[in-house]
Amino acid sequence: MASQARWARSGAAVVPLLLLVAYAVAFAAAALGVSAPVVDDHPGQVYRLWHVVTLGPAPWAWNSGWWTGYPELQFYPPAFAWAGALLHVASFGGLGVPAAYHALLWLAYLAPGVTAWLALSRVLASGWLALPGAFVALTLSLWPALTSGVEGGVHVGMAPARLGWALLPLLAASLVRWSEGAAPFPARTAVPLLAAVALTHPAHLPAAAALVALAAASGRRWGSRLAPAAGWLAVGALLTAFWTLPLLVRLEHTRALAWGALTLPGLGETLVAHPLVVGLAILAGVALVTARSRPERLLARFPPAMAVIVAVDALGLERLGLAWLPAARVMDGFWLAVVLAGGLGAGRVLERLVARHSLPVPLAALGAVLVAVALSAGGRETLTLWPRPTAWPSSTTIERGLRLPALWAALRAAPQGRVLFVRSAVPLAYGREWWRPHTHVTALTPVLAGRAIVNGTFTHPSPVAALVYRGDAGPGPIATLVERLDGQALFGRPLEALDAATFNLHARRLRVSTVVALDEDLPRLAALADNPDFPERRREPPFVIWSGRASALPQPLGSGRWRVRVDGARGDWTPAGVAYYPLWRATAGGATLATRRGEFGDLEVRAPAGVAAIELGYGPGAPELTGIGLSVLGLLGWSVLAWRSAWRRPVWRRT
Repeated sequence: MASQARWARSGAAVVPLLLLVAYAVAFAAAALGVSAPVVDDHPGQVYRLWHVVTLGPAPWAWNSGWWTGYPELQFYPPAFAWAGALLHVASFGGLGVPAAYHALLWLAYLAPGVTAWLALSRVLASGWLALPGAFVALTLSLWPALTSGVEGGVHVGMAPARLGWALLPLLAASLVRWSEGAAPFPARTAVPLLAAVALTHPAHLPAAAALVALAAASGRRWGSRLAPAAGWLAVGALLTAFWTLPLLVRLEHTRALAWGALTLPGLGETLVAHPLVVGLAILAGVALVTARSRPERLLARFPPAMAVIVAVDALGLERLGLAWLPAARVMDGFWLAVVLAGGLGAGRVLERLVARHSLPVPLAALGAVLVAVALSAGGRETLTLWPRPTAWPSSTTIERGLRLPALWAALRAAPQGRVLFVRSAVPLAYGREWWRPHTHVTALTPVLAGRAIVNGTFTHPSPVAALVYRGDAGPGPIATLVERLDGQALFGRPLEALDAATFNLHARRLRVSTVVALDEDLPRLAALADNPDFPERRREPPFVIWSGRASALPQPLGSGRWRVRVDGARGDWTPAGVAYYPLWRATAGGATLATRRGEFGDLEVRAPAGVAAIELGYGPGAPELTGIGLSVLGLLGWSVLAWRSAWRRPVWRRT
C-alpha cells in the first residue's frame, strides 16, 4: 500500500511521459508522415482493412481477391483490421481506409513506450525512474530477433504484433493491486486485455498468461488464488471463442508459417551483437535479487517465467511438430519481460544513486537514457532512434518510381481471369539479396486494379500459397519466406527449370489469364518464352505483362452465393476455380452436389454430365455458430461477475 500511495503522489509528475511522447511524435512524423507507407508488408495490412470494410467483420468471410480465395481473418488475428475498419466507419467514411491504417500505425509505434511507462511508474512510484525502461520499450528494434520492435512492427509492417506487445504492460499494471492483495482480481480490465491480446497477436498470449500466473503466485495463499485466476482466464478464452474455436477446428485448411527457428547459437549471436541487451539482462538480475514488494517481484520474475515458456515451446512443442505458435514469435514476450525487469532494476539503481550523491532525479533518469543510447551504438538495429529518409520512402515516391498507375491501367484492360505475379514483392534497391528493401504493393491489386491475384503478397498461410511456394498444397508448414523465392522459383521449381507445360497446367487450374514479372526475371523465365497460352507480351517498366485467354471466375450473386461456369461437366470431379474450404455448398438445378479438395488446394465439385454452371453457397458452419454462442455466454458471464465483484469487499486483502 505504501508503494501505491507513493505512486499516487507522483501522478502529477507527468513531465517524463510528455517528453517521451514528444520524442515519439517527432519520430513518427519523420518516419510515417501523413500517408500510409507502402514499403514491405504495409500494403497487405491495408488490404485486410479493406477486407473488413467491404466484406464485414465475420472472421470466416470469404475474400476472393488473394490466392483463389481465402477466409482471410479466420487464420490471421483480426483485431487490428477491425480497429481500422471501426475508425473508418466511426468517421462516416471521412477517414479513408489507408488513413485509418495510418492512424493505427502511429498508435502502434507510440503504444509500447507509453504502456511500459505506465507499468513501471506504477511499480517504481516515479515517472522519472520509469523513463529509461519506457524509452527502451519505445525504441527497441533488435531486428530480426524481435518482430514487435520498431523495425519489425513499424518499418516492416507487423503492426498487429507490436500493438499486441504494447498490451502486455497494461495487463501487468492492472494486476498490481491484486498481486499486493489489496483488491480482487481486476476482471473488468484484465479479462478484456487478455481477449484483446489473443485477437491482436496470439503469440503474446503465453506472456499474458504468465503475468496472470505470477500475480496469482505473489501472495502467501497463492494456492487459493490460482483457481480464480484460471477461471478468469477461461472467461477470457470464451470471449474469443467466436474466432479461436473455428480456428482450431479448421487448422487443416491453413498452413503454419514456421519460417523461423529459435536456437541457442542464434540467441548467443543476439547477445553479442547487442550490448544493450546484456545490460538489460544484468539489470533484470538486479531486480530479481532486490525486489522488495509483490508488484516488483511480478516484473522481476517475468523474464525467468518467459524463458521457461520459450524453452518448452522450442524444445518440446516445435519438435513434436506443433508449429502454430513459433518460439521465435513467443520470444517477443521474453524480450519485453527483460525490458520491464531491466527498467525496474535501472529504476532502483538510479534511486540509490540519487540518494547517495544527492542528484536530481530527472538528471539521473536522462543520464540513464543516454547510457542506453550509448550501449545501443555498438549494435545493429538495437534501438531505432531516428528514421533514415532512404529507408522510409513516401508512398508517392514509390508510386512514381515504379510507375504503378501504368501497371494498374494495364491490368484493368487485361482479359478476364486472375493475375499471377511471378514475385511476391518489387525490390526498391539494386542487388541480389532477398532482404533488400522491397514492397508488396501488388497485394493491393484487387483494390487498385479490380483484379484477383495469385502471389504478389507476403508469405501467406493458404494451401494455394503453399502450392505456389512448394509445388504442392498438402499439409506441412511453409518453412521458407516467399522473398527468398522471388526471382528464383515458382510452383516449387527453379524458374529456369519450369517448363511451359507445367506452367500452363497450373495457370489453367488457377484460372490465370495474365502473368506479371520483372524485367530482370526475363532471362530465367523460359516457361513464358513463345508460350502459346500467353502469346501477348507488354512492357510497363519495371514490369513485363503476358496476356492469354480469358478465364471465367465465380460471379457473385449476393448473400453468400456465386455462379460458376463449368463448360459442360462430364459427370466426374470438376474444378470450380476457387480454393477449397468446408463452408462451401454446391448445387445444380436445386440438387446438392458432392465437393472435395483437389490436389491443387482448390474446390472440386461432382457435377452431373452436361451441366454448364453450378451455384456455390458459403456461410458459417457448426464450429462458427458454436463459437459465437460461447462468446455470448462468456460476455454475459464476464459482465455479471466482473461488475458484481467490483461492489464486494476485497477478499484478497488477507493474502
